[in-house]
Amino acid sequence: MKTRLATAIATICAAGLLMPNVSVATGFADFQQAITDGDANVKLRYRYERVDQDNIDKETNASTLLTRLSYKSADFGGFYTQLEFDNVTALGNENFNSTVNGNTNYPVVADPIGSDFNQAYVGFKTESLHITAGRQRINHNDQRFVGGVGWRQNEQTYDGYRLRYDNQSGLNVDYSYIHNVNRIFGTDSPNSDLGGNIHLLNVTYKINADHKVAGFAYELDFDTANAIATRTLGVSYDGKVSAVNIHAAYARQNETGDNPTDFSTDYLALELSTKLSAVNVGIGYESLGSDNGKGFTTPLATLHKFQGFADKFLATPGQGINDLYVKASGSIGKLKLLGVWHQFESDVGSVDYGNEFNFNATYPVYKNTNFLLRYANYSADDFAVDTNKLWAMMAFTF
Repeated sequence: MKTRLATAIATICAAGLLMPNVSVATGFADFQQAITDGDANVKLRYRYERVDQDNIDKETNASTLLTRLSYKSADFGGFYTQLEFDNVTALGNENFNSTVNGNTNYPVVADPIGSDFNQAYVGFKTESLHITAGRQRINHNDQRFVGGVGWRQNEQTYDGYRLRYDNQSGLNVDYSYIHNVNRIFGTDSPNSDLGGNIHLLNVTYKINADHKVAGFAYELDFDTANAIATRTLGVSYDGKVSAVNIHAAYARQNETGDNPTDFSTDYLALELSTKLSAVNVGIGYESLGSDNGKGFTTPLATLHKFQGFADKFLATPGQGINDLYVKASGSIGKLKLLGVWHQFESDVGSVDYGNEFNFNATYPVYKNTNFLLRYANYSADDFAVDTNKLWAMMAFTF
């Protein structure tokens, strides 16, 4: 907790020191104006999560509230500052295992209660260059490799330095040096931080309105989590050919740093989707390979988006995983609906892991007020256990 707060406080102090120095040249009145013209907002997100898991007798009933206070200053000579403070509160009894509350007789809902700075950084921006330093949110592409895990009440953010370049002609370069990852488990958890020398490079080029390519390189040299220290190089493509939307990606991963296992394995993804009448339909295949007993890992990803909402594959099995899925989505007025069916098996060894059905519905109740209902049913074969999860969530932004 002390380390995380110290990082946030140091960033706030840097903002206070840096901006007044600039104001000597541009006028203290302009500096004051940048502060008073800043934008502040409050976000409230209530969520109920129910988990019924076959190997645990008790059912989880988690009722939590996220309160987020955000402030972003106006521009001051190209500089600005962003502050974001989060509090997660349990409403009623903590009838769930938050991973730190000791309620291990309940299934896990990784939403520990507590307060912390979610973001606290100084930024500098020109037409083509954007530099940020401090605690910040980083989402790359579809968040398959680097993301904020925004689904959980306590978001994943990054302590470090980020440089983004946009040449205004389709080319974007995004590089970050990160010395600590603030994970979703809260400040009281021994798994709260992932420190190390972490380099995140993502380059995208928008060829035209229908075609975009990306290349990425991720060096994750963690201080203590040596088993997931990896180097990953990859490419992706997102585009549209005729009426078919295409997503394709390939990456190669091997050990780095002090990882004790030598391995080299592949990631492959392909999804095709199109619109039939009023329904969007798609089919996809995602493979996280295996070598020398190690599966392809993406520890910084927004994992809830992939391989089923039940979160049975947050850690890739040693035999890897292949996910074949079909999905359909559409709208009834303002109500948006999504259904997905997954079939999981190992990448090596022909193990049938199981299958999963997902359902999601969202509805804008009022302006800046949204309701979400989500359901996941995982039917186990040779991996994990049968699990049902249900979420009901209401979000307000002021």
